[in-house]
Amino acid sequence: MSGPSSKALAIINARLVDPAGDYDGPGAVLIQDGRIVEVIHGAATRTPDGVEIIDAGGMVLAPGLIDIRVKTGEPGAEPKETLKSASLSAAAGGVTTIVIQPDTDPAVDDPAMVDFIQRRGAALNLVNVRAAGAATRGLDGERMAEIGLMAEAGALYFTDGDRVIANSRTLQRVMSYASAFNALIAHRPADPWLSEGACATSGELATRLGLSGAPAIAERIQLERDLALVEQTGARFLADQISTEAALDCLARARARGLEVAASVSINHLCFNEVDIGDYRTFYRLDPPLRAESDRQAMIEAVREGLIDVITSAHTPAPAEDKRRPFSEAAPGAVGLETLLPAVLSLHHEAGLDLIDILRPLTSGPATLLGLEAGELQADAPADLVLFDPNAPVVINADKLRSKSKNSPFDGRVLQGKVLLTVVGGRIVHDAR
Repeated sequence: MSGPSSKALAIINARLVDPAGDYDGPGAVLIQDGRIVEVIHGAATRTPDGVEIIDAGGMVLAPGLIDIRVKTGEPGAEPKETLKSASLSAAAGGVTTIVIQPDTDPAVDDPAMVDFIQRRGAALNLVNVRAAGAATRGLDGERMAEIGLMAEAGALYFTDGDRVIANSRTLQRVMSYASAFNALIAHRPADPWLSEGACATSGELATRLGLSGAPAIAERIQLERDLALVEQTGARFLADQISTEAALDCLARARARGLEVAASVSINHLCFNEVDIGDYRTFYRLDPPLRAESDRQAMIEAVREGLIDVITSAHTPAPAEDKRRPFSEAAPGAVGLETLLPAVLSLHHEAGLDLIDILRPLTSGPATLLGLEAGELQADAPADLVLFDPNAPVVINADKLRSKSKNSPFDGRVLQGKVLLTVVGGRIVHDAR
């Protein structure tokens, strides 16, 4: 990004919530030259002269959110989303770092494409834009991509996105090579044969609606294979977008064996279940498909217990013409950058999770996983911050979202949690006060 603001800024009278420092209480933050200079716990008794002061009025000040799973249409399908529209959406949602998925056209499968994504994002001068590299060339699931060179270019991790690497030998080679320099491999657990052509989770509802379904066990089957390869190769691994209780059991057993395995879940699978499909509402056509309520509750408890390392928006823009189709033909996915924070706050308001526990997998969790210098309220950390009112009602109007696509399953819902201010590198990039 371009140079940080040199103007000193003090945000005072805030409720600081810092999962990395395990602090939730009153305080203030002083910012200079794009970094945090000082963090004061307790009531601030002084502020330096010549500093712009923002009185938070008791609102929550937290590290900026880090969203590690963001799709755009750029390059190749700019009418869906550009890096600029995604960055504007992120800033409005309090998301200060986004990691772009590699399934663009062309795919992000070489160092030049990684460099393009990150240079283009930096030129926008809005939020931090980073890239995930493809695990296989052209996302074909067969030929290993230039993982080492992409890592040198700045790729944060490697994945084929929503595409399953069915060839176990290929995934084994990818993991073995990545483990040599401690690169993170992410993979969606979904047995490709059981899941082929499915648009819902198998069960009574899918049968009644006449929708092709994939059994929830497809996730566990694939995850068991992936974890066996992790054990054999010693790779760092992210179970990407898990959504079932059975997958959580696999994850817990793997960690008990000492495997370096993390897990992410999308906000959609924390907020919705298969019943929300209703009368074929295509905004709820997601991948993985929405699960049973018991699975949703299990995922929420996993967040409470710290078994989930990362919550993502799973931001997947799709224009109206791709959504207004029969359910089985509609494009899967939903936009989520602007609704991520109020949606996750529903776990606080409705499920009783502590605020610090739901912010951890949005801040320090992904920062630690990806080795980012971010996600904390500490002296000398980057001044990437979000100020929000956790109790303010917000009516989600998809037409007013900054994303070029408006496919939000939260459209029309009343949530609680309004982003008031987003700061990136000491610069105010969104101000709704």
